[in-house]
Amino acid sequence: MDKLLDEATWHGRRSAHEARVDRWVEPYLARRERGIVHPVDDFLFTYYSYRPASLRRWHPGIGVELRGSSTRGFVDIKGYVVSGDRACLDSRLIADRLRAAPQIGRLLTATAGRVPQLGCFGLHEWAMVYRQSPSAVRHATYPLRLGPRGTDEVVESHRITCTHYDAFRFFTDPARSLNVVQPSRDTRESLEQPGCLHATMDLYKWAYKLAPATASQLVADCFELAYEVRQVDMRASPYDLTALGVAPLRIETAAGKAEYLDAQRRFAQRGAALRSALIETCDEVAAALPGRDRVSRSLDAAQSVGDGVKQRRP
Repeated sequence: MDKLLDEATWHGRRSAHEARVDRWVEPYLARRERGIVHPVDDFLFTYYSYRPASLRRWHPGIGVELRGSSTRGFVDIKGYVVSGDRACLDSRLIADRLRAAPQIGRLLTATAGRVPQLGCFGLHEWAMVYRQSPSAVRHATYPLRLGPRGTDEVVESHRITCTHYDAFRFFTDPARSLNVVQPSRDTRESLEQPGCLHATMDLYKWAYKLAPATASQLVADCFELAYEVRQVDMRASPYDLTALGVAPLRIETAAGKAEYLDAQRRFAQRGAALRSALIETCDEVAAALPGRDRVSRSLDAAQSVGDGVKQRRP
């Protein structure tokens, strides 16, 4: 990454970032204004806690200095130091906001060190409606493709292998005992693995939790990947979303399983590069904070990481 950006360069990057995220932000805001809910495309805005305006705001990232007369616009943005025609982020000014960087780095490092586990086939979404009454189903506006009984049969005829706590915690009570592991908040570091679609989507969460130290391009990269993952996640779900133009990925069939595996493998490969970039950001932040060591070492004093997601079912 360039460490010194002239005015023309960073203005160009800021404009490009805004145009890029507006592809997702503007349709969401338009739907919200009209009271329209889209269970697939709204997910990254309603489940995660980063506001559309925050996503749209451009940041160069930690260690990058901006030059030019318009750097004065950063005076009122918390965490920035502006002197003359120069502006840069000083992470010490927002140390409280970034205090979770060491633990985020440890989680990402532990996840990156594992072999991707493939073949869960998105059954977490099925386990969230297992033996549930139709009125209690999260997306009750949309029918279940196979009906309640057919959905239950798919769950009962497969091995449920969810390793992600934030998915597992929404399982119905009868489905919990069917899962081969029992993820908890305390087992994230020991269980999360790079083949998991939810762990890949969460790269976006970790990116924005480190903002404004995270370069906006990286935040947008994580958002874009999470958006694509969500499409597959809901295509593979038990819901019939054809009214939204969402074609089902029929994981109950051999062809559907093969398609899901292929997508899962590609997402894991793309996520690996973004996870590595986020670990580097965690390292830079941890090194810059007072009294902090690099995340690659043992950090007993690391603060607990909040979920960063709203308490609602996916």
